[in-house]
Order: sequence, then structure tokens, then C-alpha cells
Amino acid sequence: MNSPLQVEAPSWKTEDLRIFEDGVAKFLEREAVPNAEKYLKNHQVDRALWNKAGEAGLLCTEIPEEYGGAGGSFAHDAIIAEQLGRLGVDGWGVVLHNGIVAPYVLHYGSEEQKKRWLPRLATGELVGAIAMTEPGTGSDLQGVKTTAKKDGNHYSITGNKTFITNGGTANFIIVVAKTDPTQGSKGISLVCVETDEVEGFRRGRILDKIGQKANDTAELFFDNVRVPTENLIGMDEGRGFIQLMQQLPQERLIIAVQAIAVIERALAETIAYVKDRKAFGKQLIEFQNTQFKLAECKTEATVARVFVNHCMDLHLAGKLDATMASMAKLWLSDLQCKIVDECLQLFGGYGYMNEYPIARMYADSRVQRIYGGTNEIMKLLISRSL
Repeated sequence: MNSPLQVEAPSWKTEDLRIFEDGVAKFLEREAVPNAEKYLKNHQVDRALWNKAGEAGLLCTEIPEEYGGAGGSFAHDAIIAEQLGRLGVDGWGVVLHNGIVAPYVLHYGSEEQKKRWLPRLATGELVGAIAMTEPGTGSDLQGVKTTAKKDGNHYSITGNKTFITNGGTANFIIVVAKTDPTQGSKGISLVCVETDEVEGFRRGRILDKIGQKANDTAELFFDNVRVPTENLIGMDEGRGFIQLMQQLPQERLIIAVQAIAVIERALAETIAYVKDRKAFGKQLIEFQNTQFKLAECKTEATVARVFVNHCMDLHLAGKLDATMASMAKLWLSDLQCKIVDECLQLFGGYGYMNEYPIARMYADSRVQRIYGGTNEIMKLLISRSL
């Protein structure tokens, strides 16, 4: 589906990346799109899709080749995120696996950890998740109650997590836990759990969400789960909060990239519909209200696309700070909800039917303003730069 926006390809999208983009689209059209309804019904993608993605070189694309990755950059993961959104299979948590989980190991893990985990994340043998949110703790990560108590050469992890993306499938989970509950944010550490190798780990429900139904968002329970102390990410305890803060800008940029892809798809679907649908003897596109609404949406979407491209340039140059990433997450996720809602209105009653992609986009979009830090938290972070 071609973008309805008249924005030139950004400078970061080189010829090699355009070839990669075409390959990603073909892979998804072949392996994921035909199974999209099944994923929705089952509330998760098939485990085989992860293995096929690994074989196709679509896992750990920004991880160096020496650790089994594709040796690319965040641009590769951004392209995957865009294609997922444009093809309507954005419930697959591969972007979290690639762009959030694996980078924690790459940036903060020991050499032994990188060699132990990254190649298996790249093949799909391991599927990644990060367990931050708890039943009583969301954006306030300092308030996590899960503990990782040192017991000889092991940690014993106890606590409950919820709203965990990939939670029903993941067998490699980075757990945000308190190694020193008396130290607030300075007592937080990241400890990795290979779920196939431990006792005391249990998955709860695959959660029944408004949208994003193809993702196996789940509850996770840790009851004295023992893992070796070498599963601590980083050399020292208490570095977890800093590690999280350093990586959150990329997570928030991912949300912005996902948002612009869905915005462009919503506009393309709606423009096609209003040119086909008739009312009162005229095509819907001939009504001034339709023209004006879509003109507004296209204008705002164009500004958003330019902003996302700018943020991509900054991030690929190592210059995207927390403030700019927060603005991208705030603006794009708000705009996604607004434009999808405007587009749905132009579909009339059909827009409310799940058989139409716009209805699913509407349900899927709402969470963008919540996860990755609520948009209220984004405003707080931005205000600190004033």
C-alpha cells in the first residue's frame, strides 16, 4: 500500500534499506498476513513465525554479526515496525524483541552474556520480553515490588508482573526487580530469566484487551525463581533504573514509528473507501466535509511524518534525547488516535465493524497513549526541559 503522503524518502533510507524494506514486506505478506485472523483468534502469533523470521534474518537486526545478529542499525527495526503497521500485523511483538529486549543485552551485558543469549535471540530459539509493569505499579518504575534476593551464587526472584508484551510466548524475560528494596530507584536491577530452565515461574492469563488482540500480553508470576547471579545485566547491582532510562528513548521512538505507519494506512484505506462509496448519488469524496476532513488529516500526518524522520535522523546519529523522544511519543500517539477516529467516521456504520481494517486500527491505537510511559508522563518529562 502506497503512502498517501507526499514526503520524500528520508536520507537515512539508503538503497540497501529500501531493498531490505521490500524483503520485509514480502516476508510478512507471505508468512504473516494470511494468518492474521488466526493470530487474532488465538491471541498470539504462531511460534513458527519467530523461527521463520530468524531464518530470514529479521530478528536482532541491529545486533552485530559477531553475536549472531544481522549487523544493521535501528533503521532496520524501524522499517520492520512500519511494515507491520502498514500490513495490519502490528500485534506481533517482534519490534519489542528486536528494538528493546536485545539492546539491553548488547549495551549492558557482559561478553559471556552476549555470546550466550544474542545468537539464540537472533534465531528465534529465544523470544524476548521485558517485565516492568506490576499490578500496582505502571509508569512509576521506582515502585516495583518484585525482588531479586541474593542467595549464594543465585538470585531468588519473587513477584508478579502484568501487561507483559510477548508474555505468553517469551522464554527469555528481562525482569525489573529490586535487589535492594531500601534504596528506591538505586536498588533496581535487571535480571534475566530463561523460563525453560527454572522452577517457580508461571504464566497467568493471556489478557483480554480492547485491541492488539494478536499479541499475547500476559500476567507473569515469579515464586522464588532461582537464577545464577551471572544473569544480572551489568557489572553491579542497582544499575537497572539508569539502564531503563537510557533505553526508553528508543522505545518511545518505536511507538512514534508504529503510529505514523498506522496513520498512513488509515488514510490510504479511507481515501480508497470514500472514492468507492456513494451516498445521495455522489461519491463520498465529492462532499466538501469529506474533502476538508481528509485535507486536515493529510496535513497533520505530513507534519508528523517529517517529525518522525527528523527523530530518526537524530537517533541514528546518537543525538535523540529523552525530551525529543517524549515529544515524538506524545504527539504521534495522540495524532494516531485522532486521525484513525476521523477516518472511521467517514466509513459510517461500516467503520464500526471489525471486518473493516479501520475498526481494528481504532481499537489497536488506543493503547499507544498508555504504554511506553503514559502521555501524561511524557508531558512531565518534556516540561523539565522548559
